[in-house]
Amino acid sequence: MRSKPGLVSRAIAILIAAAMAPMTNAATPGDACALLSAAQVGAALGVPVGAGTYVTPTFTKTCTWTATTSGGGSVTLNLQGLDQYEGGKKLASYGKSVSVNVISGIGDEAYYLGTDKLVGLIVKKGNVAFKVAVYAHDLPIDKQQTVEKTLAMQVASQL
Repeated sequence: MRSKPGLVSRAIAILIAAAMAPMTNAATPGDACALLSAAQVGAALGVPVGAGTYVTPTFTKTCTWTATTSGGGSVTLNLQGLDQYEGGKKLASYGKSVSVNVISGIGDEAYYLGTDKLVGLIVKKGNVAFKVAVYAHDLPIDKQQTVEKTLAMQVASQL
């Protein structure tokens, strides 16, 4: 039985998130929604977005802005510890379905962590790390990366 390409990408994304979830670092800032405004996210994404929301009211290290137009997607900012940053770099060694592409010009170090259809930009600045990810089905990977880089630069400037 053949699997659907989208299902494989989602499964890999879940594995990446699960591998990184248990890692923590007390030095990370606590409020992801305070680091970007809806206007900044909407301008970078190219569509209007609603106010940032938390996964739960008590977990404020992840914030998601969702487009107010159909098909516009969403953007998530996840504040992380340095161990999560380092863990993400190691994921590429698990197989060719996950890639790590180092980039310069943001924070102290940064890389795109991706699969064939999903990508996230993970940045380290000082003793803080964070991930910016765009989830938009119709947006090409290079456009997702541009949006992520724009927003990551804005977050890094505040840390």
